[in-house]
Amino acid sequence: MDWGMNNRMSQLIQPDGHCFFLPIDHGYFQGPTSRLEKPGETIKPLLPYCDALFVTRGVLRAAVDPAGGKPIILRVSGGSSVVGKDLANESLTTSIEEIIRLNATAVGMSVFVGSDYEKESLTNLSELVNQCEDFGIPVMAVTAVGKELEKRDARYLALCCRIAAELGARVVKTYWCKDFDKVVYGCPVPVVMAGGPRCDTELEVIEFVHDGMQNGAVGLNLGRNVWQSPHPVAIMQALRAVIHENHTVKEAWELFNSVKQGK
Repeated sequence: MDWGMNNRMSQLIQPDGHCFFLPIDHGYFQGPTSRLEKPGETIKPLLPYCDALFVTRGVLRAAVDPAGGKPIILRVSGGSSVVGKDLANESLTTSIEEIIRLNATAVGMSVFVGSDYEKESLTNLSELVNQCEDFGIPVMAVTAVGKELEKRDARYLALCCRIAAELGARVVKTYWCKDFDKVVYGCPVPVVMAGGPRCDTELEVIEFVHDGMQNGAVGLNLGRNVWQSPHPVAIMQALRAVIHENHTVKEAWELFNSVKQGK
């Protein structure tokens, strides 16, 4: 791994080997998402607690302070929406020149293994890796499932993660699931947990994040379960403590309640 790639990876994965990414890219397929209508306002109190921001180029330009200093993971796939026929029918949306112009630390795109567009999404990933490796820019593959949530089991996610790694992704983002260690065990690159649909309680979020970290994840890429929470700063701090300070569920829950109550 050359210096540029090493440098960018070190901005994403912190010296303790862990990371906490804050995604606000949801609008690229579902429009003005609840509590993300004005993304600049949503992220302002949360940025101190994340290690990188996962965002599209449009929102990056319109709503993110260029003097903010957080590493940017640029969402570079899209082309389908929640009202379309198939969310898996994506293409690459951003050129390598644009990626460099925006000074992205890394890029991210979705792959849809097992869908009608499996080949297209995997060859898109390969093409993105081919372009980005030339410039030392890491690619994060996102193992997406579209609307088919029942696919989120260890066997399927392990398949997706291994394929993404085989095609050259430097990091893989995937859903937490039962037996998460089986997903991580078969993936030779760092695995970051996705949040998925919003949980009913903040305690549920802390529990699944703690389990994933104990079973081999290097970190978290969590959006809706943070900024759709009634107490986004409190849950952000609690999750950061699990990821970077090795807090137990009990310790993180106590921290959440302490911050929530303004103590």
